Amino acid sequence: MDSETLVKENLSKRIAGEIVLSEDAGKIIQKWRNIFKIPQRKLADEMKIMPSVISDYENGRRKSPGIKVIKRIVEGMIRLDEKAGGKIIKEFSEYPTKAVLSDAIIDIKEFGTPLTVGEFCKKINAKLVVRPDLENNKIYGYTIIDSLKAIVDLPPLEMVKLYGYSSGRALIFSKARSGRSSMVALKVTNLRPGVVVLQNSKEIDDLARRIGENESIPIASTKIKDVDVLVATMKREL
Repeated sequence: MDSETLVKENLSKRIAGEIVLSEDAGKIIQKWRNIFKIPQRKLADEMKIMPSVISDYENGRRKSPGIKVIKRIVEGMIRLDEKAGGKIIKEFSEYPTKAVLSDAIIDIKEFGTPLTVGEFCKKINAKLVVRPDLENNKIYGYTIIDSLKAIVDLPPLEMVKLYGYSSGRALIFSKARSGRSSMVALKVTNLRPGVVVLQNSKEIDDLARRIGENESIPIASTKIKDVDVLVATMKREL
C-alpha cells in the first residue's frame, strides 16, 4: 500500500469513527463536510442521492445513518477532495509526529458541535482584535501550542507539520508576547487556522497584525497569564 492510499484510509477511518461514536452523527457529518468545504448538493450528486437526504441527516430529521451510508458519505468526501487537488487530504497527511505532539502541543480537542470564532473567544474571555469581521467563521476544535518550544526547538519540517494541522481550528500560542514570531512562522506554512489566539500578549506586533489582515486570519488576545489556568478554562467552557 503506497503512502497516499494509507493516508486516505487512515483519514476515512477517523471520519467514520467519529460519526459512528458520536451521539449526534449528523453534526459530525456536517463538521467534516464543512472542513472539506463541500456543499450539500455537491456531496449528494457524488453519492447519487437527493440533497435533502444529506440535509435531513445533518439536521436530525433522519435517524443516524448505518455503516453502509456512512461509508458512502466518507468515500464521497474523499473523492471530491481528490478531484479538487487533494488539499484537505494533504493537510491531514502532515499530522505531526508523536514526539512533536508530546513536546510542543499543550492541549488539543475536537468539538462535537462547531463554534463561531466569536462564540469561541467569548467562552475563553479573549478579545478579537484583528479581522473581527470574520467572527462568524466556524471552527471545529483547538490546539494550544507552546510557542517558544515550537519556534526554538522544532526543525522547520516538523513546524510545518505542526501548523499544518490547524485548518479550521483555533490555534492558541502560549507565551506569545507580541505574536510576531508566531504569525511569521504560521505564514511560512501557507495554511490558515480558523483563528489565532495569543496568550499573555501585552501588545500585538504591527507585522503580526498585517499578516492576519492580509491572510484573513482572525487574531484574538487573552490576558490569562498562566497557561494552566487557560487550559483549565478551556476544558471547563468547551
